[in-house]
Amino acid sequence: MGIIEDFIGRYRREYDFYDQAARLVAQQLEARLQTAGVRAMITFRAKAVARLEPKVRDRAGRKTYATVDDIYSDIPDLAGARVALYFPGQRDQVDLAINDLFVVMHSKAFPDETQPAAYSKRFSGYSAIHYRVRLRETALVDSQKRYAEARVEVQVASVLMHAWAEVEHDLVYKPYQGRLSEDEYAVLDELNGMVMAGEIALERLQRAGDVRVAARGRSLANHYELAAHLLSALRELADASTLKTGLGRVDLLYELLARLGLATPEAVGQYLTGIHSDLERRPIADQIVDQILSEDADRYALYEQLRAARPATDVSPDAAEPIAPDVHEAMGEFLKAWIDLEQLLRDTAQVPVSHSGQIVSTIRLLNSFKNLDSQTRSQYESLRRMRNQLVHGIEIPDPADLREAARQLRAVAARIGGGPSPA
Repeated sequence: MGIIEDFIGRYRREYDFYDQAARLVAQQLEARLQTAGVRAMITFRAKAVARLEPKVRDRAGRKTYATVDDIYSDIPDLAGARVALYFPGQRDQVDLAINDLFVVMHSKAFPDETQPAAYSKRFSGYSAIHYRVRLRETALVDSQKRYAEARVEVQVASVLMHAWAEVEHDLVYKPYQGRLSEDEYAVLDELNGMVMAGEIALERLQRAGDVRVAARGRSLANHYELAAHLLSALRELADASTLKTGLGRVDLLYELLARLGLATPEAVGQYLTGIHSDLERRPIADQIVDQILSEDADRYALYEQLRAARPATDVSPDAAEPIAPDVHEAMGEFLKAWIDLEQLLRDTAQVPVSHSGQIVSTIRLLNSFKNLDSQTRSQYESLRRMRNQLVHGIEIPDPADLREAARQLRAVAARIGGGPSPA
């Protein structure tokens, strides 16, 4: 038995491993894009043995395989997932999600000018980005951690381009009925031109939707509309680096806005000027939620209810552990101290919640105290990071750390209330 036969036999036994790895990647990516308001269809697969064997034999004619592991190293797409975007303009958001969710080993943009075309083309051909990724062990339960060893190829393109690429790939690169004629190649090229025109139409459709969503006097119907509005508005209002933080849990933000009667372009607009690209690289949705919560302490309880009803979906449900009563108690003590500090900042600075039509954030209020010592500012920043992790479900600190943080918050409040004058 030769190396190729050994490889195929081993892959047959490991097929379920690659299929499950691809499934986990697709599930995490689909959940992240759905909550961020990115419209896409996500599919996955492990490479079929019937298609893999002829591919390996063809590559063996051009390469020298000394071991079975050489073949595994040479085939990057034994496990694969596809992201078919409704709107090609949302590729940047997918890129942010992929880099945040997975360990990205390599990425490649197509068309690839370094590779000779299989036939003469007038149009550029396949347009997409391919990523080779691994699952993060921290996003997997113990029984799943072995899947972090698998390489998974993630292909990102428009729904139209994926459909055309599937047809071309099977006809040109895997010809089951012989080599195509010149007319057939010409038709494929013509279809590629139509697909490219279709992508332009999709981009125009997206822009038209942005204009419709932003119209005054209407409500945002769902979190997809909210996501579209945020991207469109922030491109005009904010520094380009702001969008590199990603949108985050737009679904939770929409639920909060809807419950408070704020799900309109006008209401959302008053929070956008407070968005910034901070050192924590916090998602856009988290930054807006923070502004909303800081206006009214009662909103913390509402947001916690909404977050509990829509738990994080990037991590396997099996990984979730119930929160112990003492943790809940420590969380409550910390959040009460934080809310008290927020209110003290507003009362002492004598700055209204909304100033000149813009929401004033607590960090801006703190900065209004010109004589506040650097140690207090540094301590506040550290406590604010803990608060962000807790409120947005990123990490729940140890109860002892929460209680110590609550004590520090009360100490900061004492220093603010004891003398520093607002500018």
